[in-house]
This record gives sequence, C-alpha cells and structure tokens, in this order.
Amino acid sequence: MGASRRLISRLLSGMVKRGTLAVTFADGTTEVFGTPAPGYPDIAIGFTDEAVPRDILLDPRLGVGEAYMDGRVIVAEDDIMGLVSLARMNNRWEDKADLAPPSFGRRIRGKAKSALRSVNRPGSARRNVAHHYDIGNDLYRLMLDAEHMQYSCAYWPREDMTLAEAQEAKLAHIAAKLKLEPGCHVLDIGCGWGGMAIFLAQRAGVEVTGITLSAEQLALARERAKEAGVADKVRFELIDYRDLAATGRTFDRIVSVGMFEHVGRPQFETFFRCCARMLSPEGTALVHTIGRLGSPGRTDAFTDKWIFPGGYIPALSETVAASEKVRLMATDVEMLRLHYARTIREWYARCQQHKDAIVALYDERFYRLWTFYLAGAATVFEHGGMCNYQIQFARERRALPLTRDYMAEAEQRLLEG
Repeated sequence: MGASRRLISRLLSGMVKRGTLAVTFADGTTEVFGTPAPGYPDIAIGFTDEAVPRDILLDPRLGVGEAYMDGRVIVAEDDIMGLVSLARMNNRWEDKADLAPPSFGRRIRGKAKSALRSVNRPGSARRNVAHHYDIGNDLYRLMLDAEHMQYSCAYWPREDMTLAEAQEAKLAHIAAKLKLEPGCHVLDIGCGWGGMAIFLAQRAGVEVTGITLSAEQLALARERAKEAGVADKVRFELIDYRDLAATGRTFDRIVSVGMFEHVGRPQFETFFRCCARMLSPEGTALVHTIGRLGSPGRTDAFTDKWIFPGGYIPALSETVAASEKVRLMATDVEMLRLHYARTIREWYARCQQHKDAIVALYDERFYRLWTFYLAGAATVFEHGGMCNYQIQFARERRALPLTRDYMAEAEQRLLEG
C-alpha cells in the first residue's frame, strides 16, 4: 500500500463516522469507512487510477470535484448528491463551535487570496458574469421554473408547493418589503431573465428598469417582457451599477436579488454608496443575498475556479457595516435558513431529469461539473455555513410604517394578483 493510499484512508476514517463510504481503489480492493446510522446515506465510489488519492491529497478543496468531473472518481448510481451529503453531514457547521481559531499565517493568506479574487472592477465583473450566465439560456430553461426563471432562493411557506409556486412566493415576499405605491419607478440591479421586473410590473403596476452584465440574460429578458405584455412598463439595460449611478439617475425603490454575491468584498461600500445615490430620499431598497451564518470567510476554491470567479459570500456583519458607512438604515433583516437547500435540490432533480439534453448541449464533463456544483450548494445550506439574507434599507427613518404588518398584507395582495 502506497503512502497516498494510507493517507487517504486515514483522512476518510476521520471524516466519515456516521453513514458509510465504500471506496474501491484502482487495484480492485475496497475499504469501508464509517458505521451505518439512521438518516445517513451509504455511498459507494471507485477510483479509476492509482493517482486519484494523491491528487485529492495535494489539493483537497479541488481534488475530489475535479476528479469527479474527469470521470476518475465514479459514484455508484451517479449519486453525487449522496456523496456530498455524507461528507457535509459528518462535518456540520453547528458542530464546530469549539474548534480553535485558525493560525495567524492562515488568516493572513486567506485574506490576501480573498482580496485578490474579489477586487471585481467593472471590466472583470463583466467577464465573471459572462463566465457563468453566458453559457447559454437553454441550460437555465431546463433547470429553472418556466414561469419566472428565478435563479435564486425560492420561498417555501408551505411544504406542498411546486418550485414555480415557491418562486412566485419569493417574488411577492420581496415586493411586499419594498412598500410599492402607484407611480413608483423601481431599479432591479442584476435583473437576470427579467422575472422580478415582470412580476412587479404585472402585479403592482409599477415601472421597472432592470440592469445586467449578461448579454444572454438581456436578450431573453426583453423577449419575456414583450411576451408578458409589459414591455411598456419594463426596460432592461446592459450596464454596470457603478456606471448607472454615475449618470445621476434616481429611483423610488431599488431591489437586488442574487447579485450582491458577485460584488466582491472590496466593492461592498461602493455598492451601497451607489444605491444610496440612486435611491430617492423617501425610498426603500431590498437586497436578497446568499450569506454566511458566522463571521467573514472566503469563497471555496471549486466555486471560485469553476462556477463564480470573483464572487464572495458576505457575512451579515460586513454587509451591514458597509451600508452603515453611507447612512443606509437596515430597517428589516430576515434570515432564510433552509429555503435555498430545497430550491437547489429541485434544480438538481431537473438536471438529472434532463441529463441527456444537457450532455447534448455541452458534454458529460460539464454535466458532472454542474451536478457537483449543485450538490455542494444544496448541502452547504443544509449542513454548512450558508444561508440567505433579505435586508431592507431606507435613507429616511419615517419612510416605512412603524410595524411590519404592511408586509404580510401586501404579500397576500400580490399573490392574489
């Protein structure tokens, strides 16, 4: 038995305690790690060549994902969700409270790498967005709800909801927090395929300007607005939020869903400064973002390299701190803990259902990349350190009612159409 084989066995023995992981090595021998336990999966995988253990050990943050992408790690029944779930369930965020803090050197290295990755100037921001969103609308049509094409966390107030119903509930939940009024002009920063803008125009009768850095999204958003009959109320532009703020234009409401993760930590204050400049004095803004449960951290290596280059998941503390510098008041904060996990599992199931179509669009390697990404994303909301935050902001303390009752009332009206 080689050194890499011994080390990977030791690593897996320490990592998998509940549930089982059966690993068949390239020489045909099998080792089983862990113990069967209720609620924990039993997973079998195989390594196709003797170098797999070494490559995983050389860079554990990338090694497993890249070996799976390349077909060098084979998962029985192609259950990559089960494999990642097993790993996350044995390493829950809640169970790490007593861990010692990282060393000074590790903290410095982590901060330096994070800063370099997340500078995100306008030019790099466009490239980073194109990397993920300009891979083609066909993939997203297969994966997302057809009604609203929402590529962000849905809202699940009931167990028996479909994905489309949960996404509509999310749109209404956010719209209610904007306290929309007749004649409002809303800015949607990072408008995606236009789902939020179209919903606001149809249900609230407001005017919406949506901005994006994705040419693919822009084209489809305009097409969908026309099909929905709201092209007279909704306009979409290919422009960076910083460039829009420089024009001096202002809006009665600002909403941003699933975009703040792409801003980059060094740009947090810039983002909120731009929002403050563009928001009318009596206006309201709402930022919906993936967030960290704990203190600030860094983007995992696989996501940064293959999925969202330049992205950064913010902690609530650093998000609010950045907004405070420009005197935006965080008038309401809500954490969504498990809603995104359920959403992503729906996307994962749709990708499994449409595997042949996705492989035809791209190839097997891309399909494995995408499903590994979705498996990691779903399980990090179930067992890791991620959640979603919805933060409402105002410039004027009297801009909103004294209690939150208006939110529930508006939400019900919006859902009733």
